[in-house]
Amino acid sequence: MLVILAQYAGACYGVERALSLVAEAARTEAPVHTLGPLIHNPQVVSELERHAIGEVRHVDDIETGIIVIRSHGVAPQVIEAAHARGLTVVDATCPHVQKAQQAARRLGQEGYTVVIVGERGHPEVEAIKAYAGGDPLVVQDVADLPDRLPTARIGVVVQTTQSEHNLEAIIANLRQRGIKPLVNNTICFATRQRQQAAARLAREVPAMIVVGGRNSGNTTRLYQICKAACARSYHIEQASELKPSWFCGVDTVGLTAGASTPPEQIDAVQAALEAL
Repeated sequence: MLVILAQYAGACYGVERALSLVAEAARTEAPVHTLGPLIHNPQVVSELERHAIGEVRHVDDIETGIIVIRSHGVAPQVIEAAHARGLTVVDATCPHVQKAQQAARRLGQEGYTVVIVGERGHPEVEAIKAYAGGDPLVVQDVADLPDRLPTARIGVVVQTTQSEHNLEAIIANLRQRGIKPLVNNTICFATRQRQQAAARLAREVPAMIVVGGRNSGNTTRLYQICKAACARSYHIEQASELKPSWFCGVDTVGLTAGASTPPEQIDAVQAALEAL
């Protein structure tokens, strides 16, 4: 079978940076732990565990050593608590996430009601909320916007892996209400590239495979984008999940992967598809 890989697919700079930082930390003699999963990719997290890099839920779960802040970031108070315990902090927060955090902080300090476009409960969104301070609103889609907003002075920031379509719909709704929001479009460039490339490819092929963790928001959105353009789109984590029945009558398949998917996982899926 012919496999066409999307022009932009797989691990982004923020993920590669996080993996590099944790690898560097592991070369020391100190014990290394990540605060939550380093990235949303179960296979990568399992590989880290095999190299004695553990995962903890809270700063107070470890007494000594190095704690790595995951790519999604954390509330500033968490980093302060880690320093207070005498831990060595390696901050692997994605630089694009840091921009969203600082934008939220700035809006909050300037007196705006901060609207965060993103997934409620997602670690990146929770961290952005902490930087915003006050009582920010988390809005997953237009339906989440309350009928009455506390003020017309609205500032918007966005989870870095959100879709442009979702952001545009929310902004349009606010403007229809006569509100002129101050918008900080903090969707990262890598996300835009992957979403646009996946959409283009999905329109051109009879079937589409999206590779990445099921707990990965950016991979889930890639799958949703592909599914809207190509009915035979499938989200998998690894090659062993592929089913030949998906490809009956198909001689060409498109392939893309989320920003937390390393190259070796994409290569394995591509090889398995080509062998069908």
